[in-house]
Amino acid sequence: REDWQEAKEFKVTRKIIVVPTLDWEMKPGGIAYVQLYNFNSNAPSLFYQASLSALLKGANGVILDMRNNPGGFLDVAVNLAGWFLDRGDIVVKERLHSGEERELRANGNSALRKLPVVVLVNGGSASASEILAGALRDNRRAKLVGEKTFGKGTVQEIDSLRDGSSLKISIAEWLTPNGDTINKKGIAPDVEVKLTDADVEKKYDPQLEKALEILESEILISKS
Repeated sequence: REDWQEAKEFKVTRKIIVVPTLDWEMKPGGIAYVQLYNFNSNAPSLFYQASLSALLKGANGVILDMRNNPGGFLDVAVNLAGWFLDRGDIVVKERLHSGEERELRANGNSALRKLPVVVLVNGGSASASEILAGALRDNRRAKLVGEKTFGKGTVQEIDSLRDGSSLKISIAEWLTPNGDTINKKGIAPDVEVKLTDADVEKKYDPQLEKALEILESEILISKS
């Protein structure tokens, strides 16, 4: 690690690691805190359950935590965006090598459209995470808190060759609704907050604390 001056030893235990898809809890003040770990096929149904429960409990705002979320299926990102955006809003653009662009638009229930939302991201937020974060920032002016995202914004397809082998080719790149390039650039947070090794050791999360602070302020404004 760049800031380390000397080597360190770690004791590693061999174990099967099961990565969850989604966790959520209700924070004080009616803030629904949703941790989304990846965009797999289970994410839409789990997000539906979490959102419905949060709304029934009177949620006043949402923190969407996509830190270290490497992405997943594009259609899942578009599906989840439909909870936060109006139908017809652009979620992401695909730009081909020819310059032609295709727009993917929200087509959901917009159930969380009127709730303030803050998004947590970092260098491990990639691909579909960047698509959803960009869509919420550009369409909802949702604040992104944390650190710059990874910058994985290309579309690949696999072509089969006559000898039985395959070739994976990048055919397009993703742009945010406002036309910002994601690939190799990432998305910079509106409010940059570092998470240090010391914070982790103390089990202190300054990024989440800042997100809560911002969202609480936005909830007050929305109610005034």
